[in-house]
Amino acid sequence: MKKRAFIWDLDGTLLDSYEAILAGLEETFSQFKIPYDKEKVRSYILKYSVQDLLQEVAEEKNLDLTELNQARAQSLAEKNAQVVLMPGAREILAWADKQGIQQFVYTHKGENAFAILGDLDLLQYFTEILTNQSGFARKPNPEAAVYLLEKYDLDPEETYYIGDRTLDIEFAQNSGIQSINFLESSAVCNRQISQLEDISSLVF
Repeated sequence: MKKRAFIWDLDGTLLDSYEAILAGLEETFSQFKIPYDKEKVRSYILKYSVQDLLQEVAEEKNLDLTELNQARAQSLAEKNAQVVLMPGAREILAWADKQGIQQFVYTHKGENAFAILGDLDLLQYFTEILTNQSGFARKPNPEAAVYLLEKYDLDPEETYYIGDRTLDIEFAQNSGIQSINFLESSAVCNRQISQLEDISSLVF
């Protein structure tokens, strides 16, 4: 019997990092003299992604997307803002580890994901961490999941992508794997949770 596996999203799922991200975006917008509406930006990145937002802004304002991305990557506000764990994150990672569940990360975050997880003392829980620097197409393209399924001989029926956005559910659907998400969805593959601790009481 193949083992169960969890593939984790980071921002908004394991990491409470949206305030840090918003601080970085505010600094970037200010640098390029772009009007900044925190709540509008928040709802946009929750629905789509930071990359989609920057792309739209670059097109609208006739700016260079590469320059926008570089400015955001160098944002001191985002670097200095404290990224904290979502409630119950450490406990559920430890629980899954104890259950023998193999754990991975697939995030649109950059290489700073390793530093953040290292600072939070979580790296030991993950077999492999994939970031936006790993060379895979962005979610909801299934490329990253296909790579993990094949490399580690995972069973799609027993592999769960755990996230907080519709994009994450679509990624699981497209990958032919299961989904655990904070959102409700009509997708057959999805199981809704209201907090991370709920995962330990799901009937697998």
